[in-house]
Amino acid sequence: MPIGDVLPEISLTLGAVVIVLFAAFTRQQQHHWAAVLALLTIALCVGLTLAQWSGPPRLTFSGVWALDGVAISSKLVVLIAGALVVAMSPEWMRTDRRHGEYYALVLFALLGVIMMASASDTMELVLGVLLSSVASYPLAAYHRGWAPALEAGMKYFLIGALTNALLTIGVVVVFGLTGNTGYPEIAQGLAGGSDSLALTIATACIVLGLTFKLAAFPAHAWMPDVAQGSPAPAAAFLTVIPKVGAAVALARFMSLMPPDIAWRAIVAVISVMTMTLGNVAALRQTDVRRLLGWSSVSQSGYALMAIVVMGISDQALTALVFFLATYVIANLAAFAVVTHLRGRTALDDYQGLARNAPIAATILIASLLSLVGIPPLVGFFGKFILFSVTIEGGYAWLAFVAAANTVVSLFYYLRIAASMMFSDARPVVHVLLGQWARSTMVVAGLLLVVGGLGAETLMIFTDSIRFAL
Repeated sequence: MPIGDVLPEISLTLGAVVIVLFAAFTRQQQHHWAAVLALLTIALCVGLTLAQWSGPPRLTFSGVWALDGVAISSKLVVLIAGALVVAMSPEWMRTDRRHGEYYALVLFALLGVIMMASASDTMELVLGVLLSSVASYPLAAYHRGWAPALEAGMKYFLIGALTNALLTIGVVVVFGLTGNTGYPEIAQGLAGGSDSLALTIATACIVLGLTFKLAAFPAHAWMPDVAQGSPAPAAAFLTVIPKVGAAVALARFMSLMPPDIAWRAIVAVISVMTMTLGNVAALRQTDVRRLLGWSSVSQSGYALMAIVVMGISDQALTALVFFLATYVIANLAAFAVVTHLRGRTALDDYQGLARNAPIAATILIASLLSLVGIPPLVGFFGKFILFSVTIEGGYAWLAFVAAANTVVSLFYYLRIAASMMFSDARPVVHVLLGQWARSTMVVAGLLLVVGGLGAETLMIFTDSIRFAL
């Protein structure tokens, strides 16, 4: 068990513990320094992760931990996104008595997501899902004195309890079929033949368990409530970061399935239902944060397209990680604007915003266009490679459904942009005092453009992604 292989995760754990102790023994007015500690911890973790990039893909810790291209790339995406969330939080959380503890929860949730992406053992997967969930529930209901926050937290918890139980049941059934929890051993056991009915039930339970973290159909109902009721920085975290770990975990598990299990059809159906439901529901929203929540549901459907063609197209894993990275940038930029504007949520509040807050309006419009996939923004390249591998894998019909859904999404994204640009209203704009939220918003906005210009470099960077299995 080489400790060096998990130094990034150890640094996250120790950083979270230090922040808990710091928050316990310092005054509330000093808790903003916990954000600095969290950023330093994430920076250290990023450095240790980059040091692992040149190593060969392998399984470590008796085969339960994967150190391969997809795990390391996903870890970097998660950590950078986590840093942006931490940076947009101090001014929002300044008056909260539990300000410092918030950053410890963020780090623990990041650790759970990383464990999901790196798990090469079903018990390790369960541990990652549970750690991510337990740290995320209080983030969703952090403003416990506000009714929508309590509703969001309760819905998140109840759906999570059900789907996590299903995930555990599926893992137990797979263990009963193969006598192992490690992925290579499971793949070997399933290749030798097994009870197809039991395997189908186990696969369905595990897929349902992971759709909760993906906010994909049918375990998606918590997402719009959390996007609306959580603290805006926490909503930014919960709408994007857990998806990265869940998508990679689902890809790893699906790669174990024998060909007689129609898992591609199952995932394709979930993909279509998720993107269609998310986009149709978003059309009716008059609340910007809730609209972004439904948009997040639809984006999960797009991500599942890469998993459908995994094993058919050589670029499927590259497409998955690259699309997730571009989506994370765009969604965090949108929530950075919402955070800077003190969480204003009604669509009417955005009327004429381009006149009184041109920088914020420009960044929000750019993030929405990136979510659609308009060039030259970074989201275009994510969707381009995603659609390309889907067609290459023989699922042109799925790419067509996704393209139709993308056209539908234009209506509700442009409705926000039109309200900001063409309304005659001149709203009084209240923003958070200080530079944390404003700076994060500008950085995220720059990433939308710079990421688009450097998309070819990013694609080369992710081109070497391979499983260690």
